[in-house]
Amino acid sequence: MRPRTIFFAALGLGMATAAGAQEMKMGPMQGGDAPADARSPDYSDGVGHGAMKGMDMNDNGPYRMILIDQLEAFHGRDANGQAWEAEGWYGNDDDKLWFRTEGDRGGGKLEEADVEALWNHAIAPYWSTQLGGRQDFGPGPNRTWAAFGVQGLAPYWFEVEATAYASAHGRTAARVRTEYDLFLTQRLILQPELELNAYGKNDPLARVGRGVSDASFSLRLRYEFRREFAPYIGIRFVDRFGRTADYVRADRQPVFDRQVVAGLRLWF
Repeated sequence: MRPRTIFFAALGLGMATAAGAQEMKMGPMQGGDAPADARSPDYSDGVGHGAMKGMDMNDNGPYRMILIDQLEAFHGRDANGQAWEAEGWYGNDDDKLWFRTEGDRGGGKLEEADVEALWNHAIAPYWSTQLGGRQDFGPGPNRTWAAFGVQGLAPYWFEVEATAYASAHGRTAARVRTEYDLFLTQRLILQPELELNAYGKNDPLARVGRGVSDASFSLRLRYEFRREFAPYIGIRFVDRFGRTADYVRADRQPVFDRQVVAGLRLWF
């Protein structure tokens, strides 16, 4: 048989098959209607909800942490001593009980120190307000302050704390602190830190003057053997201004001091 004859024969067979397929009627894919109770309304099929160990997120559970950011010894031009700066918190993503403390001692006695207890409330991603109190300690009067501030992570990853204080007899104060972690490697980190303190009126007993009383700038280079354990070395510059500088001169202390520091950074 010639190829052309074979082609037309196959074409005629295909058309006949298609015509036959059009005449066929498809039956139902599934016979009858499904029972009324075939599936539960919430698709649970009677299986109750239960936590699977290790799989639950617990997004709003309580957490706690203690960070000793600075535990150091310092050596200045006129004195040696020790200093600390630490904070800790307990709570969930929205609300935490927060505490902070910092201070230093020299010549075998406490120079200055303060402790703050605050309620920390989240108001935006990376930002929160803080409300509470602060207690000062040291050779001067132990002042008690009400505290209100904000803290968070500014653009370009700068950590910022800004707190205002008010105490009895119309005394006011403010503190601003900012720091930044510069990762030289995954373990070697350079941390610059700037802190400013200001007061609303002169306080001769506490040896602080009105306006910006002092500023400090430091550079600390730490090596993180683990994230929780990091020794560091660094340098710190401290300067006093205005009436505060006058009080410091009267006490025969340096108005400007440069200190070499070495210490540990720990968290739990």
